[in-house]
Amino acid sequence: MDTLKVRDANDVLQAVQAALAAEQPLEIIGHGTKRGIGQPMATNAVLDLSALSAVVDYEPSELILTVEAGAPLADVQSLIDARGQEFAFEPMDTAVLLGTAPGTGTVGGMVGAGLAGPRRIRAGGARDHLLGAAAVSGFGEAFKAGGKVVKNVTGYDLCKLIAGSFGTLAVVTELTFKVMPKAESETTLVLRGLDDTAANRAMTAALGSPFDVSGAAHLPSAALQSAGAVLGGLAANGQGVTLLRLEGIAASVAHRVGSLSKLVAAFGAVETVMEAASRALWAAVRDVTPFAAVGAHDSRPVWRIVCPPASGGALGQALAAQTGGKAFYDWGGGLIWLATPPSADAHAGVVRAQTEAAGGHATLLRADEAVRRAVAVFHPQAAGVAALSRRVRQSFDPKLIFNRNRMAEDAG
Repeated sequence: MDTLKVRDANDVLQAVQAALAAEQPLEIIGHGTKRGIGQPMATNAVLDLSALSAVVDYEPSELILTVEAGAPLADVQSLIDARGQEFAFEPMDTAVLLGTAPGTGTVGGMVGAGLAGPRRIRAGGARDHLLGAAAVSGFGEAFKAGGKVVKNVTGYDLCKLIAGSFGTLAVVTELTFKVMPKAESETTLVLRGLDDTAANRAMTAALGSPFDVSGAAHLPSAALQSAGAVLGGLAANGQGVTLLRLEGIAASVAHRVGSLSKLVAAFGAVETVMEAASRALWAAVRDVTPFAAVGAHDSRPVWRIVCPPASGGALGQALAAQTGGKAFYDWGGGLIWLATPPSADAHAGVVRAQTEAAGGHATLLRADEAVRRAVAVFHPQAAGVAALSRRVRQSFDPKLIFNRNRMAEDAG
């Protein structure tokens, strides 16, 4: 496979124009940590953006950060962490789940995948914190969208389309974000021994309270068996655990811990985990450590299922029972991670039918290439939505040059 390693945004523009002239599809990568997500692509040429790694501008007092798309996410997080700031949406590090080198994902990959962590329920996703972008379209034209402040975003907010598009619309070269101050204090409440539906009710009660819960997750005992040292340390007597996170200034957190503990006491005894230990728990939930890859190719397919939060417990229980798999829950039940036994279709028929009946959608986030060729990785869209998606794709990339076939089989 031919690899073109670009040095700057002008190189990207020239590379795309040359690919258009030759009608050569391109696979767009940073460090390649998320190449295993999506359908296998129809291309034999790679456009490598890893050299686009500079921090263009950082204004801590204004909470504005501009970086090139190939900047390693771990390095950028270290930079803003030193100033007491963070990406509020808790971007997921897919290395544990996909079996790639940890800490090597890029900022461009973070936006392209759009995989937000536990704080998604309060802070939104990557697209909600993305203020601007510079990119090259499938017409071979450089363009900019948005700016450095929200009020500069007029007309169509193209950043919202780029986020979560897995590189199928444009080659992004530069991104501008709103970063946020880190919480001064953090405490997690732990409830033990609840089944999935009872845990779902407890999380719903906590999220519906006035106590500003920033994380709500449930790990059944089956998921804790392979959860690693951090989450596995919570396991006791074969019981699952339900986690509720509170963040903010220390005095506020202490007050809300007391109030929320009284609210959820009806579901069982409440324990607390504080500060660094709490942060480690939520990083493990965010990165799906219960379903960590064993080596580079774990044989268990993993589904990422988004559904109405109140339906999560019942849906996850049903899917685990019908597939023989294991599930755990984030976003108060609105996000289900499901690892199923190996099969030729990753149990897609059962997963998709049950998920659709619950009003959700399912993405096959991890599976070997043969399964990803046989099964639609992303949830099939209704006819009208699929037609709209095709028109959006055509308006950015009419010759389907970028990451062809990755999200759905492309014509041409």
